[in-house]
Amino acid sequence: MNLASLTTLRVGGPARELRVAGSEADLIDAVRSADADGTPVLVVGGGSNLLVADAGFDGVVVRDTREDVGLVNDGACGGLSITATAGTPWDALVAQAVASEWSGFEALSGIPGSTGATPVQNVGAYGAEVKDIVASVRTWDREAGAVKTLPLVKAEFGYRDSMLKRTMTHGTWGPTPRYVVMAVTFHTRMASLSAPVRYQQLATALGVELGARVPITEVREAVLALRASKGMVLDPADHDTWSAGSFFTNPIVPEDHVPDGAPRYPAADGLVKTSAAWLIEHAGFARGYAVVDDARASLSTKHTLALTNRGEATAADVVALARAVRDGVHARFGIVLVPEPVTVGVEI
Repeated sequence: MNLASLTTLRVGGPARELRVAGSEADLIDAVRSADADGTPVLVVGGGSNLLVADAGFDGVVVRDTREDVGLVNDGACGGLSITATAGTPWDALVAQAVASEWSGFEALSGIPGSTGATPVQNVGAYGAEVKDIVASVRTWDREAGAVKTLPLVKAEFGYRDSMLKRTMTHGTWGPTPRYVVMAVTFHTRMASLSAPVRYQQLATALGVELGARVPITEVREAVLALRASKGMVLDPADHDTWSAGSFFTNPIVPEDHVPDGAPRYPAADGLVKTSAAWLIEHAGFARGYAVVDDARASLSTKHTLALTNRGEATAADVVALARAVRDGVHARFGIVLVPEPVTVGVEI
């Protein structure tokens, strides 16, 4: 089985072995058995943040197929605790949250992948991050050989970062996590209105001022429309969506490193965040850019931050494109773009 079939980029060679986990016990057993044998392990959920080598993965791929969502009303000012297993498709959970008026999920609509991946990357969009609603993360600690639940403070969330991500070790086959996410618990409250709108593009689409609260259904509809306009909502018929989403993170640099005219937003420690998409475009990489004519991989025709498979791309094609963009931006602005996807068996 080629891993291309399990990733949204649709590239990647064969796995030595595939194990399907339909329960938490199955997931733990698959990981623990592979660790005992010294076999590399790759846990796959939605595959939306993976770039796998054409040579494949010489180890055990564990596919988490659990899609359970549990709700507890704790009775404190309408507070809710929602626990979703790691294999639950993220946008299905968001859709359920919006339909149930669980506030705080709505701006994260349309993000592909599984729920278990969201705290690792601290996924975010349109002014919201998953850390805003995470209460705890239930994990299998491979080093301790035990189940461990990490409260919010232990997750140490940062921009597209977390303790879960930072405790990965890097070997021949890519990063190996110490903690395998098994379930995520979110804390929010019942509300028909959204969290304050924090992103100007979303506020403009909704016709409101920043900080306004609007019906959560309207936020979800607006976010899905915005994402679709950028090719960021999965559609098998649209090659612009055959991607890993935003391929590079927005750089956080000293303010004097930001080029004139580039967006800048305050970040921690006196640094500022600027736009990777702006840097790519102003370094000369237009929508649809490809390394060679008739290339099998190109920048999206809708958004320069997505690297896309035009139908028959290989991992090598995607890597060549990523290197060209990264090196071009560095040559033009002196800023090094950092890839967001997890790479398995390849280096960018």
